[in-house]
Parts: sequence; structure tokens; C-alpha cells
Amino acid sequence: MASNSTTKIPDQKRVGMVSLGCPKALVDSERILTKLRADGYAMSPDYAGADVVLVNTCGFLDSAKEESLAAIGEAIAENGRVIVTGCMGNEAEAIRAKFPQVLAVTGAHQYEAVVEAVHEAAPPAQGPFIDLVPQGDVKLTPRHYSYLKISEGCNHACSFCIIPSLRGKLASRRIDAVLREAEKLVAGGTRELLVISQDTSAYGVDVRHEEREWKGRPVRTHMTDLARELGALRCADGTPPWVRLHYVYPYPHVDAVIPLMAEGLITPYLDIPFQHASPKVLKAMKRPANEAKVLERIAQWRAICPDIAIRSSFVVGFPGETEEDFQYLLDWLEQAQLDRVGAFRFEPVEGASANDLPDPVPEAVKEERYARIMEVTERISAAKLAAKVGRTIPVIIDEVGEPDEDGDVGATGRSQADAPEIDGAVYLRNVPEGLEAGDVVQVLIEDADAHDLFGAIAGAA
Repeated sequence: MASNSTTKIPDQKRVGMVSLGCPKALVDSERILTKLRADGYAMSPDYAGADVVLVNTCGFLDSAKEESLAAIGEAIAENGRVIVTGCMGNEAEAIRAKFPQVLAVTGAHQYEAVVEAVHEAAPPAQGPFIDLVPQGDVKLTPRHYSYLKISEGCNHACSFCIIPSLRGKLASRRIDAVLREAEKLVAGGTRELLVISQDTSAYGVDVRHEEREWKGRPVRTHMTDLARELGALRCADGTPPWVRLHYVYPYPHVDAVIPLMAEGLITPYLDIPFQHASPKVLKAMKRPANEAKVLERIAQWRAICPDIAIRSSFVVGFPGETEEDFQYLLDWLEQAQLDRVGAFRFEPVEGASANDLPDPVPEAVKEERYARIMEVTERISAAKLAAKVGRTIPVIIDEVGEPDEDGDVGATGRSQADAPEIDGAVYLRNVPEGLEAGDVVQVLIEDADAHDLFGAIAGAA
């Protein structure tokens, strides 16, 4: 006689995630969660509902390590069952000394080890084949923009940096795999691809720029080939996605992507980590490509693509930096007229060779120099943005607000000169009904301050 009994499918085990650090770490978090979801886990938005919590740490600066340790402590206090991964995972002994109750510690981009630790701590109650239709990849960014990681690690030996010891030497992804991922993201609704790595310009050096077949033709594992192919992708409405290049060192072949920007294939934006301008300081930093005649090249880039936006970051108070070195940097910035600038006070990082350099700069002097560089770059930014008033420019919408007391709805977006999270915004007034995040609209710029633009959709009242 047939049995009428049924087997109840057990509830899914749930995983919480705290992701710290740079966009590259965020991509690692997405990959880990994607694999766990494929293994039958559900995601928990809070500590209370999680069977285990992953903390993806940052270990680049001492301040970042303190933030990571605080996050681990909070996760243990709120949940108790914690697995640590990421860059600070290299310091497993220090983590276990402070938090002996952590379940496991793994290093940066050790995806299999993290997943194995989760399986051990909270064995999956459901198999990976409960759903007839597999779920897509987990995204920790809004649907309309995605980070596209093209390589791991770095071949440089900058004296202030420990990235190679945390993430290893340069390891480029296959270009056909990168392009396949980008195509899938765009097909899934991504309107903006943010290309990231430790050194985007060096993409493919480790594999001697090997060729792979893509769409029936060979493409090199090289930044310029990658940029050209990404520029050929199309969104559902037939328009190209915005393609934004980050962490670009100014090697000579970077010149080849500027015409692609002028043609509208690549977003006219370059994120170049110059770090300083004084030749003496650059030498002490062991920075690559510091011999390039950067100011001349920037002028050439702007001649080819007048709308190009260049963002960079600089370190002030590096050991041995004199007042003359710092003034050299300020004068250089006045000439370079960079669009977006971030500045950081030098901070010793355990394991970095810069810690052993003579003539450390006193903290009070660092603060004074930081204030001065921010004053200069803010003035340059304000003038650059003021020059955009009266122009109509494309803007990608990040968020649409709620109606105010008069029923008007505002929105927040970004111009092509603005990367998410790190640059400015464009604030729109009185937007039409139906506007959604991810829409790209033409905006008449009506006002500006030192960091942001204000306007209305062109043609709107």
C-alpha cells in the first residue's frame, strides 16, 4: 500500500555578511555569497536571523584593521557564530588572540576555504537543487551598476603598501571570462560597469597578453582590448553601458583608450593613483611610472577628449616629505587641474618598508598639509563644476526620492565624472513620474558647489 507521508523540506540555513574595505573586497563578498546561495543557503539581512556571520575584513591601514576588529567584535556580540575572511585574515593569530571564539579565519579571495568553513559551521539543510531555476549571482551593489574585477594582486613594491603580501602577485583573469561576465551583467540590467583591480593598466602582463577567442575573433588579455570590447556591449535599449576605468597607472598604452572615450565607447573618466608629484617623494615611495611626463600627457588627453574627468589620490606627510616637496605637489595640482582628488595623511602599515624611512613628518604638520591640499583641490573642483552650469549632460539615476509637501519629487544621480561612493552627485529637482534608478537622462545643470551639481531633466518645467 502506498504511503501518504511526505518529507518536509527543512528551512534554509541563513548567512549574514559584513563587507569592509575596497570595491575589490565587495566583489569577493559577492562571489562568496553567490556560491553559498548555490549551495542552498539563504541570505540574512541582520545578525538575529543568521546561523553564521561572515566578516570580510580590510587590512591595508591600521585604522582599517581597527574597523575590522570592531566589526568582528560586534558580530560576536550580536550573533556569536562568526567566520572571518579577507585581507586581515593573514593575521589569524592576532584575530584569534583577541576573539578566541571565532569559528574560522581565512585570507583574501580564498573562496573555497570560506565556503568550506560555512559548511562546517552551519551544514546546509537544503541541497543546491531545490529550485528548478537556478538563482542568479548575488549583488551587493544596486542593480544598475556593477564592479568588474579583472585581476588579483599586484607586481609593484610601493614602500607604503602591503597589498602584494596580502593578495599576492598579479593574476589576470581570462579576458573571455571577464567579457562573458560583463555581457551577463549588462543583460541583467547593469547600466554601468566599474572596472577594478590593483593595477588595471598591467592587466595581462602575467600571461604575456595571451589571446583568447571572443565572438569568433581573437582578443588580447590587455587593457585596451578589454576597453574596446566592453565599449561594444549594448544595454536592452541599444545604448552602450557606461564603462569606468579605476586604478589605472599612467603607462604609455593608456593613451590608446582616450580616443575610445572621445568616440563615446568608454566613459571619459580615469582613476589614476598618482600619490604624489615630487620626484624625491615618488622615489621614496617606489612608485611605478613616476618618470612619465604626466602633465604633458594630461594636456594631450584633454585635447583628444575635452570632457575627460581625472580623479586621483595623494598621500601627505610621507616620511622625508619637506615643505618644498609639499609645495611642489600643490604647484603640480594647480597645473594639472584634476577633476576629483582625495587626500590621505600617511599612516604606517605593519610590514611596509616605508615605516623604516628616516625623517617622519610630525602629526601636526600632516594635519596642516592635509588642510592645505584639501583647500586647493576644493577650489579647483568648485571652478570645474561651476563651468558646467548651463550645460546639458547625461546623468545616471541612483535614487528617486519621495514627494515633498508640494508633491514634487527629487532624485540623486551621477554624471560621467562621478564614480559611486567616492565622487560627487547630481541632485535633480521635480523629476517626472516613472523615473527609476538606472535610467540615464539628459540634465540641464542649474547650479554647483565645490563637490556636487544641481539641475533638472532637460525640457522639464
